[in-house]
Amino acid sequence: MSTPDPKSADEAAGSSRRRGLTILAVCVLLGCAAWAVYWYGYARWRVSTNDAYVGGNVVQVTADVAGTILSVHARETDTVAAGQTLLELDPADARVAMDAALADLGNTVRQVHGAFLQVDRLRAQVTLREVELARARADLARRNLLTEGGAISAEDVAHARDAVAGLEAALRATREELNVALAQTVGTTPADHPQVLRAATRVREAALALQRTVIRAPLGGVIAKKGVQVGQRVAPGAPLLGLVTLEDVWVDANFKEGQLGQMRIGQPVWLHTDLYGGSVEFSGRIRGISPGTGAAFALLPPQNASGNWIKIVQRVPVRIMLDAAEVREHPLRVGLSVSVVVDVHDQSGTVLTVPNADVVVSIEPRVISDPATEALIAHTIAVNSGPPAPRG
Repeated sequence: MSTPDPKSADEAAGSSRRRGLTILAVCVLLGCAAWAVYWYGYARWRVSTNDAYVGGNVVQVTADVAGTILSVHARETDTVAAGQTLLELDPADARVAMDAALADLGNTVRQVHGAFLQVDRLRAQVTLREVELARARADLARRNLLTEGGAISAEDVAHARDAVAGLEAALRATREELNVALAQTVGTTPADHPQVLRAATRVREAALALQRTVIRAPLGGVIAKKGVQVGQRVAPGAPLLGLVTLEDVWVDANFKEGQLGQMRIGQPVWLHTDLYGGSVEFSGRIRGISPGTGAAFALLPPQNASGNWIKIVQRVPVRIMLDAAEVREHPLRVGLSVSVVVDVHDQSGTVLTVPNADVVVSIEPRVISDPATEALIAHTIAVNSGPPAPRG
């Protein structure tokens, strides 16, 4: 029986070891080459972060007037349309103010109408004073002629002269009163007199306060937070509930300052959320880059002017707009965490936010006065503008 050659066995083991090392080296080289190709063609154009969250418009519905809540028509998580009634306040105080404003309008119209009648009366008095003055002057002239013949005494002439002077003064006073009355009424009518317009404005204000006792949704959305109950007394400006518009959401991604060098406005973005997992991918574009870091706009900004200073990598918020169709198909919620990947290959954009003239969120302005209020004002003016009824 022959024994194995130790030298041959060592040579076979060395050859096997070299072959394994060669294969390992080749695999490492191939892996490095693959990674280099991947980095050069893909990875170096991608910037990612997990520090991103869904944002949206949270509208605080507030009370415009003080009052007691009579009824609540919306609960949390309810979807409401723009203009839908959310809350109703007790309208008793507003109705009393409305009645008082209408009464004040009627009284003002009557006073203004009396001022116009006063003008006619003063004009008649001026005419009467002018006739009396002409008669007195003629009487004084006759007495002056009779005085030369000694028919009347000088005392009678003096009385006539005093009468003329008194009538002249009375005429001047009446004319001044007429000028004052004309200054208050010239160029106007009882319907468009400034005092009447001011009283009508108070009626519109009271009507607007009455309308505001019914609180409606300024825009469509989902009720997020309701902090009031029936019977609660609320003050003007007090937040009553929150309204979130889920159709208009965006993502605020916080990138490290070293990742912003190649970012530009308009670059494409891909996003994933834990809500839908990796099966749903959202697409978007960079809308703008914040002009400062998150720490710079904090309530208590950091003060680094100290001896024990440690550099901390800062993060800058980047606003990302989403595709509206994708958001409608897969609704998002405000505050959800998002994974963001930005393709920075396109460097044609700008690093500054472009001007935007579009209004993202808007509501219908409140109508100052409705046709019913205007008709009520016109009726009140017409009823109180007529001449006083004759007494029989």
